[in-house]
Amino acid sequence: MVTQTAQPAISVTIPGPATPYQGDIARYWDHEARPVNLRLGDVDGLYHHHYGIGAVDDSAFAGAQGGDREAKLIGELHRLESAQADLLLDHLGPIRRDARLVDAGCGRGGSMVMAHHRFGCSVDGVTLSAKQAEFANRRARELDIDASVRAHVCNMLDMPFASGQAQASWNNESSMYVDLHDLFAEHARILAPGGRYVTITGCWNPVYGQPSKWVSQINAHFECNIHSRREYLRAMADNRFVPQAIIDLTPATLPYWELRATSSLTTGIEDAFLNSYRNGSFQYLLIAADRI
Repeated sequence: MVTQTAQPAISVTIPGPATPYQGDIARYWDHEARPVNLRLGDVDGLYHHHYGIGAVDDSAFAGAQGGDREAKLIGELHRLESAQADLLLDHLGPIRRDARLVDAGCGRGGSMVMAHHRFGCSVDGVTLSAKQAEFANRRARELDIDASVRAHVCNMLDMPFASGQAQASWNNESSMYVDLHDLFAEHARILAPGGRYVTITGCWNPVYGQPSKWVSQINAHFECNIHSRREYLRAMADNRFVPQAIIDLTPATLPYWELRATSSLTTGIEDAFLNSYRNGSFQYLLIAADRI
């Protein structure tokens, strides 16, 4: 019989104000190394932490077999997730080269790189994960854009930026880790009057009645708390955000999930997304709002 010695818990320090839950989330993402995130990013060096939209181009891997087919399928999944980031950036509106943008929940920094390449401006990202911030900052140095693109280890509810400093900000599939009223109060603080905020997020559909069992599975898998569509709109209104666009991306994201479910990168959560999108209990939304 082999006696196993209990390993001490790894300490993760994040700037306050922090809760035990936020410490748990920091540990979760510090230890996350899913192939689905890393292998997709390896396609072209843009490392995302979100899903994809758009029609699948079957010709991208038609006729391919074995490992060649899988590599091309992964390339197509990555194209769809970069298309999602492009759509978010489209809704930021005209951005000045001297502007500052803020990515709240920046992950490994793929969207920050895309934003800088598109607009030529400064982009700051925030994440609870020191590991993610280190990865994003290393990529910025490798791309020689570290003077303009930087990830910070901090709480998105208490960002280290002066009030009214940002022209635009966003959450890309990261708002389910925080209280929405606190989140939008902080975005309202850092944005200049007239600044633009955009989110792409999964939310449960209040028309369904309550979160479905599939939504509960997604919450448990990612250790998050998915909000309803109604909660987003109410919290925005309470914090001086006026929606300019609300787009249901659910039909556009289904092809990504259907393709991912056939790949080697499955994580076991694919059926929960597919079933909840198909039965109407879960929606994939883009909301763009101006801070008044």
